[in-house]
Amino acid sequence: MTAQAYFRQAEDDVFFGNDPARGPWSPDHCHAGPVTGLVARAAELAVGPDKMLTRLTLDVLKPLPLDGLKVVTEVARSTRTLATTRVEVHALDGTLCMTASSMHLVRKDLEDVPTAQVASPDWDEAEQDDSLLIGALHDKPAFGAFVDMAYPKGASRAPGPKTVWMRTPQLLEGEDQSPIQSLCALADCGNGISWNEPPVRFGFMNTDLTLQIHREPESEWLASEALSHWHGTGIGMSHSILHDTKGPVAVALQTLVLHPLKR
Repeated sequence: MTAQAYFRQAEDDVFFGNDPARGPWSPDHCHAGPVTGLVARAAELAVGPDKMLTRLTLDVLKPLPLDGLKVVTEVARSTRTLATTRVEVHALDGTLCMTASSMHLVRKDLEDVPTAQVASPDWDEAEQDDSLLIGALHDKPAFGAFVDMAYPKGASRAPGPKTVWMRTPQLLEGEDQSPIQSLCALADCGNGISWNEPPVRFGFMNTDLTLQIHREPESEWLASEALSHWHGTGIGMSHSILHDTKGPVAVALQTLVLHPLKR
């Protein structure tokens, strides 16, 4: 992946978005996936490497400006077994744009632990092709144009549930991202992968994201098995099972708000 990183970092935990961080709905605001990576990074740095980030819950309160975000983190609880954090993301004018909480569990070294055996997408049979995430309501370079994608052999591009492999840019210029940080952009793409019709009549933005992680991913390419439920109330949900090339690693849930698009 040679694409520009999502963000560049200034002093005092201020981050400026590059073109890959731009969302599809506005040329001036971020896609929430890269910002989720910033939140995960802040939580991991606050807690330290002895505990693994296992759950991240975010509420998107306001659009996230591309021209500057400040991340503020507090460790709410820390014991031998677990830690929790609270994270806020502010615009540079002080507007609170996103709130988040995280759970971290201590790492152990156990032997011969059984787990469920489930079918996963087969990376060896995936075929790289154009990105699904190229639709935008503006003409600026945006998130989807900087994501590499591959698909199960013979996979349909029709509306509805889909399985997609993705390889995303680095989170920050000049810094390697952690395995869980690399998962965050994909986690926020369930609604963009499994839309039930193209974004012509309706937008389908998410107002939150819950990412539940049971294993840190080990590969550069990551897959999402995603489906979306839409309803006439204007409310929906996207559910995604996330995989690396060895098997499942996490589940992502998004609450969706459907809104008519101007013509």
